[in-house]
Amino acid sequence: MSKSTDKKKEGGGTIALNRKAKHEYHFEDRFEAGIALEGWEVKSLRAGKCQLVDSYVLLKDGEAWLLGSHIEPLKSASTHVDPDPKRTRKLLLSRRELSRLFGAVQQKGYTCICTAMYWKRHLVKCEIALAKGKQEHDKRATEKERDWNREKQRLTRHQNR
Repeated sequence: MSKSTDKKKEGGGTIALNRKAKHEYHFEDRFEAGIALEGWEVKSLRAGKCQLVDSYVLLKDGEAWLLGSHIEPLKSASTHVDPDPKRTRKLLLSRRELSRLFGAVQQKGYTCICTAMYWKRHLVKCEIALAKGKQEHDKRATEKERDWNREKQRLTRHQNR
């Protein structure tokens, strides 16, 4: 087999997903951002040692920063590097995207969160969503709709047999 087919079988391009964010927020708009990483972080991401559970994006001084993401250092990391798994990482966005995010976050109720981290060719990309928090009744309605869709699929599967 070739190397490209081996990589596709390993797990595709997704490194980490923030599933909790889908439950907590309504996504308005999505952006793709690059991340400024150190060498040991890239090695850890290749091993899949990343969590985005409580991560969010801080917009400050015309720049975007990823806070709260956890990249676990490998045990085989170099001895001369002092890895910090919770360090603040800079997000690489265009001026137009940054100004759009700044304008939206200034509005009441909007926030910017990281929903996914994935590979795009040899680069690590971060999917950022402009989101608005859900109320408790919205969460219940979403859960009820999800359950009903599952039930519909079960019913159609049994009828087709």
